[in-house]
Amino acid sequence: MKFAPVPLDRAEGKILGHNIAGPDGQRLLRKGKALTSADIAALREMGHRSVYAAELEPGDVGEDDAARAVAAQVMGHGLLPSFAGGGRMNLIAAQLGVARVDAERLNRINEIEGLTIATVANHAAVNAKQIVATIKIIPFAVPTSALETARRICGESDRPIIHLDVLPARRVVLILSGMPSVRDRVVGDFEPALRARIEALGSHLAAVDYVPLESEDSERDLSQALVRHAEAGAQLIVLAGETAIMDRHDIVPRAIERVHGEVTCFGAPVDPGNLLMVAYLGELPILGAPGCARSRKINVVDWVLPRLLAGDRLTRRDITSLGVGGLLEEIGERPRPRAAKPL
Repeated sequence: MKFAPVPLDRAEGKILGHNIAGPDGQRLLRKGKALTSADIAALREMGHRSVYAAELEPGDVGEDDAARAVAAQVMGHGLLPSFAGGGRMNLIAAQLGVARVDAERLNRINEIEGLTIATVANHAAVNAKQIVATIKIIPFAVPTSALETARRICGESDRPIIHLDVLPARRVVLILSGMPSVRDRVVGDFEPALRARIEALGSHLAAVDYVPLESEDSERDLSQALVRHAEAGAQLIVLAGETAIMDRHDIVPRAIERVHGEVTCFGAPVDPGNLLMVAYLGELPILGAPGCARSRKINVVDWVLPRLLAGDRLTRRDITSLGVGGLLEEIGERPRPRAAKPL
């Protein structure tokens, strides 16, 4: 594609490079339009002798057609394409789900000059009709070779570069713990925020239990509660309490292992949310929520909960990889906010 100043007597049919305002200051001609003889006459009347314009060459693909081609190449199930205009085309969620993005292949497509794709974060929960990705062709046209390179990258795997996994409705149980005297406060602190998160993701809070932690029997009582809810059909158990899990061998992880569960990760490089725990009782996921879960502000629970509800079996690597970007906005509910001033 050529892009250069063009004398008006050779500009008809070429693509206008910039908006042009009329004598009244209002836009007369919009960038991206194919110039007509009437446009040329209007420009001459305003005193123009040339105009910056683009001219497609053999093998070039116009911006809208290129956007459609890229969308068709990267788009997988659960997504709907928007109309293309101005070289832009959006991929929209067909329903509530979790966005899946192959970041390595996406980055390679973004290295192709003229092609750009921006997406929501990988594994982010998205609502129906929400934009999951936007494709923008930077110039007015790109060579066919650019689209062919993108096609080859997409074809390296059977999995689409961007797709949406449906979030099924899960039966979630919340088990809270603490001293008997603070039961009402703990329930009031945690239940509203966690219920809102769970329901926003299309699942429902089927039960709220409370296990007092006041004696050596607490570990046994908590393990029995886990088994009881697992046998009753819980599909996710969320644990939270007056005090967060403080150690890999604290009461909660010990109670899980007591009934032959597996603690896959304790501790997350996300703040607020460092004291996160992920465990499994067979195939049943268990989320040990830190104290920040009582807040409605974004914290580590918002990153992990959609994946657990989607059925992902999270590993330690899944959690430890959250560190870049893991410093989130402070929340007021914490008893010891991080210091704002340097030493």
